[in-house]
Amino acid sequence: MSVFKAGLFQGKSVFVTGGSSGINLKIAEVFGGLGAKVSINARKPEKLEAAVALLKGKGIDARGFIADVRDFAAMETAMDAAVKAQGPIDVLVCGAAGNFPAPALGMSSNGFKAVLDIDVLGTFHACRAAFERLNKPGACILNISAPQASIPYPMQAHVCAAKAGVDMLTKSLALEWGPAGVRVNSISPGPIAETEGMERLTPDEASRQKVKAMLPLQRFGTKDDVANLCVFLASEAGSYCTGGIHSVDGGMALIGGAMMSALMG
Repeated sequence: MSVFKAGLFQGKSVFVTGGSSGINLKIAEVFGGLGAKVSINARKPEKLEAAVALLKGKGIDARGFIADVRDFAAMETAMDAAVKAQGPIDVLVCGAAGNFPAPALGMSSNGFKAVLDIDVLGTFHACRAAFERLNKPGACILNISAPQASIPYPMQAHVCAAKAGVDMLTKSLALEWGPAGVRVNSISPGPIAETEGMERLTPDEASRQKVKAMLPLQRFGTKDDVANLCVFLASEAGSYCTGGIHSVDGGMALIGGAMMSALMG
């Protein structure tokens, strides 16, 4: 059951990049459940079709568009199609991201570049392509970041660099686009249950309990926790929030990289 008023986003249009799975799909589902018309994009047709079918099965007005966030022209085409079908974009969620664990000395230049291209360049492409297609004033952009933006993790030099870039891009766009009535914020999820990342890092109950014991809130977050923060920031309740980096991490940032060092070091 949603913690928000039914119909809160009725008639609004939401576009989610990387929306075919994981946290991003849940974000799309929660906005759709509150009445929003939802567009999601992904690179793989089969995953995109399955995600759209899932959303439609829940009574959500959903559409899917094939596009790689690394291709600016493709993002423009996808957003034009979304606007034609559902109207100007009220909320853009930039969730497409890349990651793989690797030490810096074991990482190729291409591997490092791939993550920066998806995370930083992809976020810029989505934001830039969306700007002329946003419902201004009043539109909201939410960039999905990560604790690696401010906490150094072993085996994650590429992600640390990429997410730091996403957060600074968020602040720069908030500064430049505020006068146009566009708010831009980053959301930084910590250890979220039932995600690919946490399944890899904590594959058994012993490792899960080890992580939970280190967290101030003593539990993993849920995908709904992340989606609910997105809804708050995109709603009137968050109308004076822009340029912020908003953690949803159970206090993980308070203990620095200790948790990840214990798991991956």
